[in-house]
Amino acid sequence: MSARIDHTTTSGTFSLDGETFQVDNNVWVIGDDHECVVIDAPHNASTIIDTVAGRRVVAVLATHAHDDHVRVAPQLAVATGAPVLLHPADLPVWQLTHPDRPPEGELADGQVIEVGGTRLTVLHTPGHSPGSCCFHADGLGVVFTGDTLFQGGPGATGRSFSDSGLILRSIRERLFVLPAETVVHTGHGDSTTIAAERAALD
Repeated sequence: MSARIDHTTTSGTFSLDGETFQVDNNVWVIGDDHECVVIDAPHNASTIIDTVAGRRVVAVLATHAHDDHVRVAPQLAVATGAPVLLHPADLPVWQLTHPDRPPEGELADGQVIEVGGTRLTVLHTPGHSPGSCCFHADGLGVVFTGDTLFQGGPGATGRSFSDSGLILRSIRERLFVLPAETVVHTGHGDSTTIAAERAALD
């Protein structure tokens, strides 16, 4: 059985540097009828569990550790028995939200996560945060970019842990080398394509 992509959104807040904003977050679930991975765990664990729909969760993959992407990650891990995986460069960001509860495992550039008949390759794309990662599912023709790349350009910088020059380098060297027709599923807002964003940024 081939893998599929399920999607839901949850709403809540994002807080950093003493400011708080209302946000809507995308949650992506990739797998088949038996197992899946969850990309990001923002605001509401029950909504994500409903999308999982009884499947075995192989892992909860964090694109980065801002609170609006990992707030319910520990709760989701307990509910599903799945490990939360985060790039270690984002541990200082994670600890702002979960100071007493580390993630269960690490993500590394080039790591391959197999689930439901497909493979997700981890792309370390620092800039929005030091440990930001994207997940490329070549067999599905998609990349999950978190807050690194949106429809309309790069993710936000200018706050703690971010670097505007580095995010542009990550996008150009790690994402824009993917096939032009690759669909970009983002952490917030609408999806786009590598071709569209390459044309807009270059």
